[in-house]
Formats: sequence, C-alpha cells, structure tokens
Amino acid sequence: MSSNLSAIAYLISSVCFILALQGLSSAKTSQRGLTFGITGMVLAIVTTLASPIVTSYGWIISGIIGGGVIGTVIAKKIQMTALPQLVAAFHSLVGLAAVCVAAAALSEPEAFNIGKIGSIASGSLVEMGIGVAIGAITFSGSIVAFAKLQGLVSGNPLIFKGQHPLNALLGIGLIIMIAFFAVGESHNLFWAITIVALLLGFLLILPIGGADMPVVISMLNSYSGWAAAGIGFTLANSLLIITGALVGASGAILSYIMCKGMNRSILNIILGGFGGEQIGGTQGSKEQRPYKVGSSDDAGFIMKNAKSVIIVPGYGMAVAQAQHALREMADILAAEGVQVRYAIHPVAGRMPGHMNVLLAEANVPYDDVLELEDINRDFGQTDVAFVIGANDVTNPVAKTDPSSPIYGMPILDVEKAKTVLFVKRSMSPGYAGVDNELFYRDNTLMLFGDAKKMCEEIIKALEE
Repeated sequence: MSSNLSAIAYLISSVCFILALQGLSSAKTSQRGLTFGITGMVLAIVTTLASPIVTSYGWIISGIIGGGVIGTVIAKKIQMTALPQLVAAFHSLVGLAAVCVAAAALSEPEAFNIGKIGSIASGSLVEMGIGVAIGAITFSGSIVAFAKLQGLVSGNPLIFKGQHPLNALLGIGLIIMIAFFAVGESHNLFWAITIVALLLGFLLILPIGGADMPVVISMLNSYSGWAAAGIGFTLANSLLIITGALVGASGAILSYIMCKGMNRSILNIILGGFGGEQIGGTQGSKEQRPYKVGSSDDAGFIMKNAKSVIIVPGYGMAVAQAQHALREMADILAAEGVQVRYAIHPVAGRMPGHMNVLLAEANVPYDDVLELEDINRDFGQTDVAFVIGANDVTNPVAKTDPSSPIYGMPILDVEKAKTVLFVKRSMSPGYAGVDNELFYRDNTLMLFGDAKKMCEEIIKALEE
C-alpha cells in the first residue's frame, strides 16, 4: 500500500474514532459509536499490515491470535462488577506498551528511522523520554488502581507526611533527567527515568480514596491516551498520534467535568492525594445508634401507595446483578400509576457511567435515568427514595463534617424524601470508610439483604 493511500486510510480511521467518541457520549447513540470505533480500528489494523515497512508477519499474527483469544475469553467471563478493574488493567497495558516501544527505539533506532545508536536526533530523544515517563506512570498507577478496585489494597487514602513535596521532587527530577537524556542519549538515564516514573505512578494513586476512584479511572484513561500519542511520535504513526490525543484530551475533559460536579480540584488528581487531604471525623465510626429495620412487605406497601419513587443505584446493585429485578419492580410500580425515575451520581459505582451501563443492560428507558444536577431538587417533593447499594453518594456528612474525607462532594439529597428505603447487606460503611448519617434518620427504613433477592421479594409483595 502506498504512503498516500495509507495516509488516507489512517485519516478515515481517525474520523471513525471521532464519530465513536461522539456516539459514546450518549446512551441512545452508544451502539452507533461502538460500530464506528470497531470500523476505525479494523481499518487501522489492515492499513498497518499492508504497509511496505512490515516485512514479517509471524510475530504480528501470533500477537493478534494470542491477544484475540485472551480478549475473547475475558470478555465472555468478565462480570459487570469487575469492569472497572478490567479498564484499569487495560490502561496499564497501554502504559507498558509505551515503555516497551521507547526501549526498543533506543536499542534499535535504525529500525525506527530515527538515526543510529549514539546519534539519535534530540527531538526523538525528547519524545522517547516523555513517552516512557508517561507510560511508566500510567502503568504503575493503573496497577494500584486495579489493586484498590479488586480489594487487594485498602480503598482508604494511604497517605504519609511529606508526600506532596516528595511527588513534586520526583516530578522535577523527571523533567531534569529527560532534558539530560535528550542531550546525552544515556541508556542508564533512560532506565532511571523509567524507574522514577514507575515510583511516581505508585505515589500518585495510593493516596486517593475509594470514593474518588471513578475520577482516577478517567484520569488514567487520559494518561494512557498521551502514552499512546508518545508511541505514535516514536513510530512516526499519525493515526496513533491522533487517536492518543483524542483519548488523552477526552479523558482529561471528562475528569474535569467530574471534578467540577464533585467540587474537587483537578490539580489534586495530577499531583496525587485526591480525596486524601483529610481523614478523621466520622470515618469508620462504630457508634451504636438506633435505626429502623423493615421488610420487603413494608417496602412494597410503601412504594405501591406512593405517587413518586426515585431509585438511587450504587455499586451494591452491580455486585448483586440486581438491575433486571429492579427494572421489573419499577415496571410494576409504573403500571400502578407510580412515577418512577432513576438518580445517577457522577461517581456511583467504580468508573464513569457504571450505573448507566448496568441500567441500559436491563433496558431501562433512557428518559427515566437522570443525572444528579437534573433530579436532585426533586427529592424534596418525592414520596420514596429507594437506595439500592449506594452509600457514600448519599451520605449527608459530605455537607456537614469538614473533617470527613468526602466533605465537599455533592451528594444525592435522598434524605429530603418523605421516606428513604435503604437496601444494604449490613450497617458497614461505604467504600470510602465513612459511616452514613442517613442510616439513623427518622425517615429511613433499612432493608437488609442481597439487593437482587430483596427486589425479587418486593416484586412478590407488589403482586400480592
């Protein structure tokens, strides 16, 4: 395939990726966006394989087959609850790929047409230095995010005295080392940059609390995009540069939007320690206080006699795979003349849009699913708020206790509803480790048990 034809094909692929992002911005057009994304990727792969610079297909075909088999197995077995961990793992692979490509370019510069060993152009060395730094930070940071989401590491902020000065020192050191590397082409300095960047990735993500992990996933997505763009510069591949920039920019914009909606600073994400500035207050509180416990029959009676119900889904719904039973319950209520809507918090679940995906899987009408800013004011005029598996995103402490790690985060004002039905396995605190003040309110009724089973029991109560 000629270079002009390749350039045109890559341009078409880039347009497909742009249309994919546009489509994925809305649940109604997400399938169309996914189709554009698949089309663009297939075209990009075929164009690359047809390039005259590809002279051997053995390793390439092996990689495609091996990766395809692994990806297919994972896609078939992965549970929706583990999707955030999967995304974090994929981000780490993109970062690792950036490190590997940069190392290969440094070892065999002639194969990349960037010069010879000892005389690589300074511009290419800068690209390699920045690419390996971003790639290594993405790799180690994503590993930490995966460990937190998988429960291998505590979801609480892991902070220590002097962490910010240390991070700043490491960041400045990286910049200085990249500058010297661009001048001297030192292999030892290259690996020093890699090690420092790996360490910085760990230190940036470890202090971040569990309640803020959706924003972290979004930001790591941005990092992986810039890492891919770095690979594109090293390989002189315009498609990788464009695609990486798209992913990097969209991830950064999404992170900014989420931070703005949570009253957080985007600078804290970049510097580390997001959600970990303050610890104490009600975190992990074990104070014994009275609370009301109800049954599925109670819940069914209350909701059947209500005029409006707002459902607030959370990670507990995902764990129990309760979205289909929840949809059936909502349909029965709607048939009885009850207005049923769903309230989605920006960080509900473990990644951006987690709850939206689950509800779409259960064919919940898109018009019934509303974001925090669109529905929050309606709780005061709502008869019942049905909270299923959500915790931190409904905790009033976020508005009242400055010492709480979730202080300042906008929450769904479910406590303003006439009655709050809270489906939960136990009285344990949420992922952020903060006891929920809502549990002890006079208008709250706790419904203990598995979320799916509870919904099924409420369905039986409604039918009877």
